[in-house]
Amino acid sequence: MPTDISTPCVSVCVLDAAGRVCVGCGRTVEEIGAWSTMSEAERRAVMARLSRKVTP
Repeated sequence: MPTDISTPCVSVCVLDAAGRVCVGCGRTVEEIGAWSTMSEAERRAVMARLSRKVTP
């Protein structure tokens, strides 16, 4: 039975000037690439890290 995959994606898919981090969701290119193969626990860990980031 398929389950919904949690995601921090906000459909603003643009990389920062260095080409390493999405300015929309804050994930690294490595995290984005691995997202579909990560476990739910791994995805939640990334989302927890993102939620701790301070935004101006």
